[in-house]
Amino acid sequence: HVGTHIDGLSHVSHEGKLFGGVDAYEAQGADGFKTLGIDTMTPFVGRGVLLDIARLHGVATLPAGYGITADDLSRAEKAQGISVQAGDSVLIGSGWSRRWNERDAFIGLTDGVPGVDTSGAEWIASRKVKIAAGETIAFEQITAGAGHSLLPVHRILLVEYGIHIMETLKLDELLDANVSEFIFVVSPLRVVGATGAPVRPLAILP
Repeated sequence: HVGTHIDGLSHVSHEGKLFGGVDAYEAQGADGFKTLGIDTMTPFVGRGVLLDIARLHGVATLPAGYGITADDLSRAEKAQGISVQAGDSVLIGSGWSRRWNERDAFIGLTDGVPGVDTSGAEWIASRKVKIAAGETIAFEQITAGAGHSLLPVHRILLVEYGIHIMETLKLDELLDANVSEFIFVVSPLRVVGATGAPVRPLAILP
């Protein structure tokens, strides 16, 4: 879980259960997870949709700790004239990758990072997407001083709906070019039994 990577469905449990009610303890073995490891994820080649929430608010980068709501996502769809469909991958543009070289600020150790809140997570889940991706190390909203001990959006997407989360994408070039739609290619490193893996996602433009 470093650099640009994708979370497997074994990454997070809730009350001892993984996605589909799988017992998290029983799913583990000496060589990692026997089920729901990142090696079980089918590579994705399909439609990617980038929702530019920073542009929606008239800024290049959302402020640290900002929570991206369901209303933000719906308004971005309307503003960009696009609709997230079942089977898509949805990428959330916060502009945070413009702070890529700011080290502690990028990680959000003190001030947090912008990201999807729980209402936004439910909105994403309602669209039945395959992958939800963002520019920060957490994907979801981290408020100032909160740290990463509680990640409710991970619970909603990974455990409740089986939607993979991809983090730390560098989207600034796509955002600068006002790109909303593309062919998206995601093929994670096949690490057997792992809870996640590095990935080099590709956005293929016309």
